[in-house]
Amino acid sequence: MSAITTIRPALVGKLNERQVLRVIQSRGSLSRAEVARESGLSAPTVSKAVASLLKAGLLEEADATELARGRPAPKLRLATTSAQVLGVSIDVGHCEVVSAGLDGSLHDDTLTIPTPATYPELLRALEVAAKTVMARSGITTLGLGVSLPGLVDYRKGCGVLSPNVPITNGRAPATDLAELLGVECTLLQESHALCLAERHYGLARGMDDFALLDVGAGVGLGIMSGGRLLKGRSGLAGEIGHFTAVSEGGRRCGCGNLGCLETVASDSALAWHASAKLGRAVDVDEVIELAKAGAVDLRAELREVAGYVAVGVAAVINLFNPATVFIHTPLFEIDPALFDLVVSKAAERSLPPSFAECTIVRAKGSKRQGAVAGIIQHLTDSVAPELV
Repeated sequence: MSAITTIRPALVGKLNERQVLRVIQSRGSLSRAEVARESGLSAPTVSKAVASLLKAGLLEEADATELARGRPAPKLRLATTSAQVLGVSIDVGHCEVVSAGLDGSLHDDTLTIPTPATYPELLRALEVAAKTVMARSGITTLGLGVSLPGLVDYRKGCGVLSPNVPITNGRAPATDLAELLGVECTLLQESHALCLAERHYGLARGMDDFALLDVGAGVGLGIMSGGRLLKGRSGLAGEIGHFTAVSEGGRRCGCGNLGCLETVASDSALAWHASAKLGRAVDVDEVIELAKAGAVDLRAELREVAGYVAVGVAAVINLFNPATVFIHTPLFEIDPALFDLVVSKAAERSLPPSFAECTIVRAKGSKRQGAVAGIIQHLTDSVAPELV
């Protein structure tokens, strides 16, 4: 006798809510009738799902729009005036706290704080900043996303190894902030956050398959495959920055090994060169300002770093055969011509058939946008699991 699988009505209702939410996320403000047409759901089903989503604060009714017959048709949209989400970007020199509507549009209240020397100080500073943003009158905060550099174990929800922000090693900032703030929080590895930012708000809209190379203080990689982030067994996939790029005489990396790619292909590598040239320690932000102002000639060093970035791009192309590779890096702010140099050198190192099928693009998204995209996706997934 064959088993009969039944789907519980409660789950069906949640899946309907997710479908309604997805339609409005992709199409913008719609009336209930328009949602029904776009989703293929019946009008009563849409009304029931909408009522639940309005109650949860994920949707709100916009101003009524006149129909052809003159009767008002209230539009439904993602909550933008009645609710907000927060995004936290933890980085080497500073952290950012931003707020946004459920449509991902950032508000003009970014708070920037220097990255403290200890984890308790970091947690306290983020708590204060987040509560400042949450205090906006008449707006409910639904959740917070945290972008974290280094290795992130998604099973445990904690940082595992961050060579550039070691105070987060073994720590769970999203879990800790959830307890302090009383809102839903989720943790994302920063390259994964950038992938989500590019896909939802940048140049990768509508793309289900692409790669994003993140060249900052370190070098990270995010892979979007079939609309899903490639995370590996526990979330540690994509650490291309710790491939050995210099086998002899390489500098020691923050991970403990010698000659890792990020010791030669990152903005911290450029800062190391600049510090040697100036005879004093300078950080990345100062290097960028000095180079832009022409106060220090780093043309040779920039070309060297760009050459190693191209090694990383070629490795991504050869390993994953993506249709598009996005490159996110502040290095292009110093000299926009570096992008073309990276592309030309990547062509020399990539397999010709794979390179011919790949487009290399300068990324537009940011880590703070990625943190916002992460919590919005988390809240959407909380409505109902996405069917595979």
